[in-house]
Amino acid sequence: MIVAANAAALPASADPAMEIDSNLFWDVPEPWFGGFSGLEVSPDGQSLTIISDRGVVATARLIRSSGTVTAIELLSVDPLRQADGTVLQDGLIDAEGLAIGADGRAFISFENEHRVMAFDLSQGITTPLAAHKDFEQLDYNTGLEALAIHPDGRLFTLSEGKADETGTTPLYQLHGGRWTISHRVPLKGPFVPVGADFDDNGSLYLLERTLSPLGFRSRIRRFDLDAGPNMIETLVSTVPGTFDNLEALSVWRDPMGQTRLMLISDDNFLSLQRTQIVEYIVKE
Repeated sequence: MIVAANAAALPASADPAMEIDSNLFWDVPEPWFGGFSGLEVSPDGQSLTIISDRGVVATARLIRSSGTVTAIELLSVDPLRQADGTVLQDGLIDAEGLAIGADGRAFISFENEHRVMAFDLSQGITTPLAAHKDFEQLDYNTGLEALAIHPDGRLFTLSEGKADETGTTPLYQLHGGRWTISHRVPLKGPFVPVGADFDDNGSLYLLERTLSPLGFRSRIRRFDLDAGPNMIETLVSTVPGTFDNLEALSVWRDPMGQTRLMLISDDNFLSLQRTQIVEYIVKE
């Protein structure tokens, strides 16, 4: 089914380093649709994979005109499954972060029962990975929201929790079968991490969110993990109500060599919110 998505108004312009290329609402009139918290765009930018906080994985084709997304064709919808093939049960389904590597390996991070799972894309089966001791200390609704794979294959995650007394939050790295804290990410203002991805040069893009009385705000920062703390760029910081509840981020490079950031919102299955897809071009 092809859905011609409705273009959303652009109430505010982006930072000069960023250009909004696509901004549209997407709706499928089915009970499962909504609550999207994880997103990966294919390397060619022609399709996407999304996960929801009700344990659903879906794929769709992105229909573009001169690079801009104009419509979306839903391709598949499936429940997430345990290693024995049974569907994940309530309490275990709150999928938040999705990361798919260049080699096709996929991983999902979960909230509430805080964990990271390997994910078989062809069968929808999740398999537990080792956990860091910190994971079980995370608050109920501030779990492992952001998940990303570095080009060298290392897996990274960080929680939605607020900064500690140092003004930072830990960035966890899975390497050699165990999690360690690789860096501490400075958090500024009311924003908390909700999505992350790496570009092909190894720069980390972090999507952050906050809620004000006037609506959601989003911020995207870029980090060079091999450089010092000054190598942090704020690419965009929106005013309240610019977008809906943007909660997932995927980075890809288009045929012209431009870095693109696609984002999707979590509508929380509320009638006052909608599923919104936004795509920025990074103007270097």
